[in-house]
Amino acid sequence: MNLYRIATFEMVTILYLHLENTTYFDYIIIGAGAAGLMLADAMVKDDFFSSKSILLLDKDSKLLNDRTWCFWEKGEGKFDSIVSKKWDHIYFAGQKFTKTYAIAPYSYKMVRGVDFYKTYLGRLKDHPNLTFLQEAVVNVTDNHSSVTVETTSNNYSAAKVFNSIFDYKMATHQKKYPVLQQHFLGWTVKTEKPVFDLDQVTYMDFSIPQKGNTRFMYILPFSKKEALVEYTLFSADLLPKKAYKNALDTYVKNDLQCGAYEITETEQGSIPMTSYDFSEHHTENIRYIGTAGGWAKPSTGYTFMSTAKKVPVLIDYLKTVKPLNKLSFKNRFWFYDLLFLDVLDKNNHQGHQIFESLFNKCEPQLIFKFLDEETNILEDLKFISACPTMPFTKALLNRFF
Repeated sequence: MNLYRIATFEMVTILYLHLENTTYFDYIIIGAGAAGLMLADAMVKDDFFSSKSILLLDKDSKLLNDRTWCFWEKGEGKFDSIVSKKWDHIYFAGQKFTKTYAIAPYSYKMVRGVDFYKTYLGRLKDHPNLTFLQEAVVNVTDNHSSVTVETTSNNYSAAKVFNSIFDYKMATHQKKYPVLQQHFLGWTVKTEKPVFDLDQVTYMDFSIPQKGNTRFMYILPFSKKEALVEYTLFSADLLPKKAYKNALDTYVKNDLQCGAYEITETEQGSIPMTSYDFSEHHTENIRYIGTAGGWAKPSTGYTFMSTAKKVPVLIDYLKTVKPLNKLSFKNRFWFYDLLFLDVLDKNNHQGHQIFESLFNKCEPQLIFKFLDEETNILEDLKFISACPTMPFTKALLNRFF
């Protein structure tokens, strides 16, 4: 009996000390990427959250240029102050035709990760109710009345937590929805010869060997002798690391015929392409955001502007004090994306034909508008009719029957 009382006392003491060492915040945002910083920025600007304490956690200092975000947009936008480059033309190359398009009233814009981090973290420093800490999160638990966040060095609790940590296992545990990857290796190169067109993004160049997948080159020119050249695939599996390098080297040397070149920066990544509903991971008090919340556009992998559109919706929803797992972003475009991924999953070697058909029959303005989910039903039908009929009909029938 005495031993039992001693053990119970020790357990209560440990629990008490654990709670005493737990710092409380109203909101915790895990991850200082695009989603985390946009959400934090929106919260500190809104008077509704002025008396709320907010903790922003990330394992990195966010001082390096670890990625590049691109998006199309009409006219001026909220990110123009940190847009490092924009273009008014795009170039598409299929295996049967090539064309350069003027994209007005759109521009294709680029934001460097390091500029985004510096600007947003700099703004957040002016708000005393927000704390940014460089700590790695190891566990998040919804205790119903609050959420506990454990890092490698501390414990925190909050009423609501927004988590942007993504793992492919979040989506690959199921078979109902295909899970592809947009995986890539990009090199910023300086070339011996002036081979780049300054006002033209190579949006997709499918002239390269497809090797049973959907593969293309993507070029963002910064000067006539400098550009980001990226080898991109839409497929289920990654390639050996050497395969990306070999493909880029061959393209830069042989296709661009640039002479000698120097690699000044490298970026590599994988973005999920799936219509899987991430909502099963949300709880009443935990909401996954960004890629982890399914905010990447399933059919393209573009996440930056998708996030910028979803954050204000989430902010308004927070003011209703409803459970976080009840908010849904699903619409008819979700189903369009699902059919596209069904086709790409079963016919990955024919992916280039889909894009070639679209760019051959549609102007890029309609393509951008459709991908922005801003088209009406008649415009939807025009876009859909530009796609190869048979594979999409089969995908539609398979989903219903």
